[in-house]
Amino acid sequence: MSKLNIKPLADRVLIEPLAAETKTASGIIIPDNAKEKPQKGTVVAVGPGTKDENITVKVGDTVLYGKFAGTELKLDGADYLMMRESDILAIV
Repeated sequence: MSKLNIKPLADRVLIEPLAAETKTASGIIIPDNAKEKPQKGTVVAVGPGTKDENITVKVGDTVLYGKFAGTELKLDGADYLMMRESDILAIV
């Protein structure tokens, strides 16, 4: 992965979503139109935080986030999500 030229502001976090599952645990292949939006991704960049709250996630962390959280971005041909740290549910 190339170095991105983007720095999120305040408590924002840039996340690269992981690929959607193509098979179920039992081996059934999921068609493209039935795939769920991924809810797991890797942190690519973090903002400095606010004066009241520090950022707890760091670059490289794998995180879980809400299904409809964040704003979708396309940078250098790749898809990313920009969201507030409070939209992140857990670090995996």
